[in-house]
Amino acid sequence: IAPELRNPCHYERINDVAFPAGYSELFATCSLNDIRVWNTKTRQELLRIEVPGLECFCVFFQRDGKAILSGWNDGKVRAFLPQSGKLLFAINDAHNHGVTAISGTNDCQKIVSGGMEGEVRVWRIGRQTQIMEGSLKEHRGRVSDIKINKEDTQAVSSSFDGSCIIWDIINSTRIMCLFESTMFKQVLYHPDESQVLTTGSNRKITYWDCFDGQAIRMLDGSDSGEINALSITESGEYFVSGGQDKRVKLWDYDEGTCQYQGIGHSGDITKISLSPDQKTMVSVGTEGAIFMWHVPQRIIETKADQDMPQ
Repeated sequence: IAPELRNPCHYERINDVAFPAGYSELFATCSLNDIRVWNTKTRQELLRIEVPGLECFCVFFQRDGKAILSGWNDGKVRAFLPQSGKLLFAINDAHNHGVTAISGTNDCQKIVSGGMEGEVRVWRIGRQTQIMEGSLKEHRGRVSDIKINKEDTQAVSSSFDGSCIIWDIINSTRIMCLFESTMFKQVLYHPDESQVLTTGSNRKITYWDCFDGQAIRMLDGSDSGEINALSITESGEYFVSGGQDKRVKLWDYDEGTCQYQGIGHSGDITKISLSPDQKTMVSVGTEGAIFMWHVPQRIIETKADQDMPQ
């Protein structure tokens, strides 16, 4: 019997998954040695960007679609062209011991990166030059996630040290700090940016008020394991979680109840991303699997209701 290649995939744990802004036809994943870009409909690998011997911790599409930003365990931020996979630029020694979180502003002028030692750094990027505008050292542990608000004025970072910090990225100052006895794994803004959602090793999903930094609500996200991944719908009515219990859970934001569960992963879920059209969820795990889930029709319809002109 002659072996025939049906589908390539990662052979090690997958660390991150990301969709381009406003485009649901493809997504990127990153793992040991490479970043791969996949077609959402055919599930075929479109592009493989290889950096042998290194591990990619995080991946992010610039909003204009002109670059794939990535953070690596050698401490470099690398930007690649999304069609050819060629290196656009690299920021050497961006962080000691590895770049663990990355995000880009909506105007595509800046990158905010987080490192293994707890620094959050703001970079102004051009084709030829990448200049560090601010280095914010308050976290004492690995920075696990970074999100930037819509106005490009603030960023929120989560860390394994049990703190989430909201930063002013224009003046490079701290605005607010949120503390909990947990290793924070992921953080995100509610679409109206009045609240922040966090999750981590204490198996809880916590809602925080962005005005005074108080915890508003705490949900039991799992009975058995840490929660590593969060993603929220554009409407803010629903969010998705995943972690060590290997289940993808879809929650009602206001009610705080789990509406749907997806069972399939054989390893811990590391990240989840919702497609911009809100019809597909992609979850990735430590076993190297990529799972694509259909968002239930009822939830897609609530988005359609919001898109209707008043």
